[in-house]
Amino acid sequence: MATPANKLAEALEALQTLQEQGVVAIKSDSLTRIVRERLLKNGFIKEVYKGVYMIKPPDEQPGDSTSWYHSFWKFASQILEEKYQTDWYISPEQSLLIHSGNWTVPTQLVIKSPKATNFSTELPYSTSLFHMASPLPLKNEIIEKDGVRLLSLPASLIYSSPTIFISNPTDVRTALSMIKDSSEVLGLLLDGEHTVIAGRLAGAFRNIGQEKIADDILKSMQKASFNSQELDPFQGPTPIILARKVSSPYSNRLMLMWQQMRDVVIGHFPEDPGQPEDIEAYMRKVEEIYVTDAYHSLSIERYRVTPDLIERVRSGNWNAEANEADRRQRDAMAAKGYWETFKLVEQSIRKVFSGANAGDIADNEHGDWYRELFGPSVAAGILKTSDLAGYRNDQVYISQSKHIPLPKEAVRDAMPTLFQLMAEEGIASVRAVLGHFMFVYIHPYMDGNGRMARFLMNLMLASGGFPWTVIPVQERDAYMNALEMASANQDIAPFASFMGHLVNEGMKGRPVAKI
Repeated sequence: MATPANKLAEALEALQTLQEQGVVAIKSDSLTRIVRERLLKNGFIKEVYKGVYMIKPPDEQPGDSTSWYHSFWKFASQILEEKYQTDWYISPEQSLLIHSGNWTVPTQLVIKSPKATNFSTELPYSTSLFHMASPLPLKNEIIEKDGVRLLSLPASLIYSSPTIFISNPTDVRTALSMIKDSSEVLGLLLDGEHTVIAGRLAGAFRNIGQEKIADDILKSMQKASFNSQELDPFQGPTPIILARKVSSPYSNRLMLMWQQMRDVVIGHFPEDPGQPEDIEAYMRKVEEIYVTDAYHSLSIERYRVTPDLIERVRSGNWNAEANEADRRQRDAMAAKGYWETFKLVEQSIRKVFSGANAGDIADNEHGDWYRELFGPSVAAGILKTSDLAGYRNDQVYISQSKHIPLPKEAVRDAMPTLFQLMAEEGIASVRAVLGHFMFVYIHPYMDGNGRMARFLMNLMLASGGFPWTVIPVQERDAYMNALEMASANQDIAPFASFMGHLVNEGMKGRPVAKI
């Protein structure tokens, strides 16, 4: 007779089969009733709405949105394909955000389809789909990206509402910078007789320094007897010179964000005190704070149904005691790695005090930090040797965040841009706050990004003479919420304020993080 463990293992095998097929939105008839009930009872799936389920970690706490935000885009595209086949696409505005590299989960995703009847599908955590009745555009105006049907980049720019230039200037400027030649948009502008839109796009391209594209649009419209009046739709000039003819949006996006956010950071920080006269006294304070700093370190766990999990369940080894023992071993190796990395960062600080550029030091040495951080776990057999290879080769997600970190292929473009920005920035507080934020925004590693970002932040703080600053575990929610506001809403003020307060308290000799 099959044991309960065997029955659950069989149910997990059925779930794994769906997972391997890429199924995220699981219809009730995809699993037998008995299998579905076992998986629900043991917390491996949850109902999103009547008759449709999704995979979740069995230990996910009530209110934890991580698995939902992780699944959102694939879940939405699968239920829309089921309902409309290929007769749907997301709104021009949302399409434009995705082209710019912004995959943040929206509160409401607008879907357009000739089969829709203007209604909403309510989804978890105050998200929803609005199904808008709308004819389909031309076939060459729709593309598919990671299963999501969206407008092409030229069509997104043309059909988006003018308000997006005000509400999302970084996204729109990033998207505009990806247009290599006026011919990409002129065909649609001329065929659609979009006189007003042509004038708006000409003004937008001129705003980002693309004079030739702007002139070509106006001349071509005039030649076709359309009187397009140029109008700059942005509220101000572009703050930097953007890289031209780029195929990836991420470098320009990071540069725009840096310029947009730096003044906000400056407003929440005192002036850089300057590097200390007594370097050894500064370093003694850094060493004294190690235990406190290590104590307050955080980590993020991820979850997938795997054959190993199935076999542990089958053999009866899936239980809290075994998992607790595994956790303690991981914690011991993490603590050892943290100490080894801390010592390396101390050496990096000394090099900066000797005159090296902090951004260059971080660029050259952060790989060593990462290898020390996880080296003990590899030596203990907890992680694979390949986990020390460097930047990730898979997608990663942040716990309970609407922000989707950059795709794996973008990381190797974005990281050099980040270090260049830090190397060229003259104000230490900006290097520290934006360096930390953008590191976790990119999320270059599968694990350890928060710890690495805090090491990076403290190297940059030290470069301006600020004290080593600990993020208190008691302030975890405020810390994570502030980073979420910066990542999902492009609002750096909460994080700048949060860090400014901690640094100010440290400068007064009143560190807020204690054991």
